[in-house]
Amino acid sequence: MAAFIDALNTINPLYSASGFFVGALVGFTGVGGGSLMTPILVLMFGVAPSTAVGTDLLYAAITKSNGTLIHAMNGTLDWRITRRLAYGSVPATIATLLFLSWLGKFGSHAANGLITSALGFALMLTAISILFRRWILVHIAKHTNNMSDAHLCGLTVTLGAFLGVLVSISSVGAGAIGMTVLLALYSHTPTARLVGSDIAHAVPLTFIAGVGHWLMGGVDWALLLSLLIGSIPGIAVGSHLAARVPDHYLRPALASVLALVGLKLSI
Repeated sequence: MAAFIDALNTINPLYSASGFFVGALVGFTGVGGGSLMTPILVLMFGVAPSTAVGTDLLYAAITKSNGTLIHAMNGTLDWRITRRLAYGSVPATIATLLFLSWLGKFGSHAANGLITSALGFALMLTAISILFRRWILVHIAKHTNNMSDAHLCGLTVTLGAFLGVLVSISSVGAGAIGMTVLLALYSHTPTARLVGSDIAHAVPLTFIAGVGHWLMGGVDWALLLSLLIGSIPGIAVGSHLAARVPDHYLRPALASVLALVGLKLSI
């Protein structure tokens, strides 16, 4: 509690401005939260990768809790899909956190190096999922249209496990990557329900991962509050203007930026 109170006195307006920018972009496109926030913190503000990831994870847990509530109230949430994802992601997240904790015994450089490399990989994978989403959907759908529910369940759990590892290390992937695969696996489910299910699944995933990073000393509370102060109105503004901005211009631009940033972090 003392750390939280101290954080109120150290809010940084530059972080809040970044939070507003990223929040507005998420409102425009529906993706880009962790994909942009973490690299901005690392590359522009010089925040340690482990701290940037840990803070962003709790930031995502808080913001997506509100989204989950709204989707639940609107009936656009399939708890069956959310549970399947969580069956894979929760144990994978815990295992990944234990590995990061063990790696931390060898010094912060080892953990930060892994996080930076994973972040670069996740950003490039996110960019691919945005740019080639239509092709990916068609390709996967060819193999899943007549699949039994048991096989579908197994693939969903596997997706959850993959996201658990990737998000716990990089804070990136739950949105763009997860949604792309879900759209292919559950092509007959309304998109709004898939979006709601993906957001609901991200809450326990990012919360558990965020708490794990916090216990390892990887959360900056002042930074978290500064980001939230900017992102909450940013998301509102972006969502309001979304219908007035051509999506077919924004998504390729976002994907290109993510690919370049991911390449820079991977080298």
